[in-house]
Amino acid sequence: MTSLSESARSLTDPFKLVRLRSAGDVADALPYLLGHDPDNSVVIIGVHRPHGRLLGRVYSGIPSQPAGWRETAEAMASCLVEESTKRNGAAPDAALVCLCQAPAADGRGHDVKERLRPLAQLLRTSCGALDVPVIEALCLSGGRYWSYCCATDDCCPPAGNELPRAGSSPMAAAAAYAGIQVRTSPDRQRERLAPLAGDAAARQIRAFDAASAALIRPMLGASGDVAAVRAATLELAERVIARFRRAPAAIDEVSPDARDDALITSEEAARLILGLQDRVARDFAGEWMEGAEAPAALRLWRALARRCVGEFAEHAAPPLTLAGWVAWSTGDLPGAQAALARALETDPEYTFARLLFQAYREGADPEGLRRCMREQRADRRR
Repeated sequence: MTSLSESARSLTDPFKLVRLRSAGDVADALPYLLGHDPDNSVVIIGVHRPHGRLLGRVYSGIPSQPAGWRETAEAMASCLVEESTKRNGAAPDAALVCLCQAPAADGRGHDVKERLRPLAQLLRTSCGALDVPVIEALCLSGGRYWSYCCATDDCCPPAGNELPRAGSSPMAAAAAYAGIQVRTSPDRQRERLAPLAGDAAARQIRAFDAASAALIRPMLGASGDVAAVRAATLELAERVIARFRRAPAAIDEVSPDARDDALITSEEAARLILGLQDRVARDFAGEWMEGAEAPAALRLWRALARRCVGEFAEHAAPPLTLAGWVAWSTGDLPGAQAALARALETDPEYTFARLLFQAYREGADPEGLRRCMREQRADRRR
């Protein structure tokens, strides 16, 4: 296995003196470097000499079909070089590659390693083509890891190398000292946005039918009628956000989303979702993106996305985009990616989601848009 004897410094200050001395240390550090569980992800980390500092990384979901692997590898290698050059003034001197995927219910980690081997090779050649040699490529699966850079057949045992015990690595100790927690995995983030099912979905469809009869005609009518619906939508949203703030999410609950779902009625959800189809109402709703309002607003937008069921599933684009915007604004990057990607799956032509996702993927600072939202809010109040 390729030696990582040089000290490695991480991407953020709490970890800047942590030394990663082995491939196992690198594998164990991934959740802390990314801020979330890296399952079903491919990660490339830039390494800068002379001290092996880790000063940039890109990550993406693993495409389910091998036909998309080459495009993903080339795009990620290019993004790593561009972002590192923009932020650090130079491309990385080398790179670390990690492929993370859980085995199937009846499978083994070794099977995952072999299935992803062509993707690992594409990542190595894509980085090499940009003069960024890959000094280590790892597969993490089922609590074990393997190297794709082994010089001999006996480098890694067939069963893989066991990852360090959770909480025992230098990175885990530094994270605990800094009070840093690993966020929910991307898969779990996507699950939180899935539509409700069963009786709850049936009740929501009935509420949509009733609300549509009351709202659609005014929304398509004279400007005064549209303005009245818009004002009612924002007033209701403000009341529900205040309700969510009075019932803060408890991190130790088994299902905090179910608790949030119980805080809003089917009728309220229907009126909000239909009202947010109006672009101006949606833009005004985006003003709840920072401070004490933001966490409650994010919970509300996620709850509304879950209420877009049946024939009303296509109405999910506005609340999903708002959830992505608030998550990005507050630094929840996995949450932003999950919500914005889901919004574009719902409606690939939804302009606000496309613009936000592009800005997020390019590493833009959301402060520029936050500033515009603040000015918009101040103008409206005046």
